[in-house]
Amino acid sequence: MSEDHSATPDDARHAEANALLGTVGVTRAKVDSQSSARASRKWWDADAAAYHDTHADFLGVDSPAGEFVWCPEGLHEGDWHLLGDIEGKRILEIGCGSAPCSRWLASHGAHPVGLDISRSMLDRGLAAMAAGGPRVPLVQAGAEDLPFADASFDLACSAFGGVPFVADSARVMREVHRVLRPGGRWVFSVNHPMRWIFPDDPGPAGLRATIPYFDRTPYVEVGPDGEPTYVEHHRTIGDRVREIVAAGLTLVDIIEPDWPEWLDREWGQWSPLRGEIFPGTAIFVTQKAN
Repeated sequence: MSEDHSATPDDARHAEANALLGTVGVTRAKVDSQSSARASRKWWDADAAAYHDTHADFLGVDSPAGEFVWCPEGLHEGDWHLLGDIEGKRILEIGCGSAPCSRWLASHGAHPVGLDISRSMLDRGLAAMAAGGPRVPLVQAGAEDLPFADASFDLACSAFGGVPFVADSARVMREVHRVLRPGGRWVFSVNHPMRWIFPDDPGPAGLRATIPYFDRTPYVEVGPDGEPTYVEHHRTIGDRVREIVAAGLTLVDIIEPDWPEWLDREWGQWSPLRGEIFPGTAIFVTQKAN
């Protein structure tokens, strides 16, 4: 699951990664697929340790059976069943990180495969599996070119993994359609597109709209040579729907989770203050025709 950045690259949460990568500034610029993938791989390799220091408990990374949390609002697949019947199903998780979701699926009778662009994130998953619980195959690859045969999975999922970080998310939708068997579901969660218009601040400053919703220019952090060290791409709700439909998938539902009363935890720009006013997450439930 991703974590949005603040408007400056010196956020204490990401200080180690920024230092390793030499991040010096923030810009908005077009970034192609190759550059975006290279930045994501380097970023998540550099930030993996700090990310897990902050979020591993919430995500159940070190739980022997894993956990499947869809978003910072805490929606759990065990409660929502967005994937439907998973027992015995072959499931692809895109952007699996340290694979707590895949491990939870395996502990509930599924046959998942986890895919992520970052070796350091996958290594964290291997360490968790070595401590006990189900073993899950992990593959290092990007989401725009899935290294799997046609119709090789019953289901596919992504909890804030891959989709916000690729330059060509329409290609991801087509690739998922290709590897799904007829009738298979593809469910993915991303930061809600309307969040793009607000600063990444969990406090009052994050309640003031400052960026045009229709500006799709990526958010980019850069090193001293101008090379991207972190990239996040924006799509509107309409963009997402059109990409889904153009790939041959049917849109079943869009879930915009309420902020739960019991949750007082901040996650980057997610907070109770903002969560009471507007959604932080959008979950797209789609299906391939029979």
